[in-house]
Amino acid sequence: MAYSEKLAERITKLLSQHKGLVIKKMFGGICFMLNDKMAAGIVENKLMIRCNRDDYPELLKKPHAGEMTFTGKPMKGFLYVSPEGIRTDKQLQKWLDIGVEFVKKAPPKNKVK
Repeated sequence: MAYSEKLAERITKLLSQHKGLVIKKMFGGICFMLNDKMAAGIVENKLMIRCNRDDYPELLKKPHAGEMTFTGKPMKGFLYVSPEGIRTDKQLQKWLDIGVEFVKKAPPKNKVK
């Protein structure tokens, strides 16, 4: 499954201000990780954003947002944003800020020894 390389370039540019940005191929697309946690990704031409579960119901109501149903059922805490909702860098940055906020609030991962 291909992903939008142009969108990947835009996201990389906007997230590069954060230390520890890691880009990985995942979900048949690509994901952007900060502090070992996924903040955003791309599946085909859709932006995927991680969000805090408490914010999830309200974020779903925003224009161009939808449930991520990658596994066939909705995955709470993951949103798809259609291309119409991220046409400008300002629109894209607003969604990326949600993913960055998720990473900041998420508890540290337990490292396997």
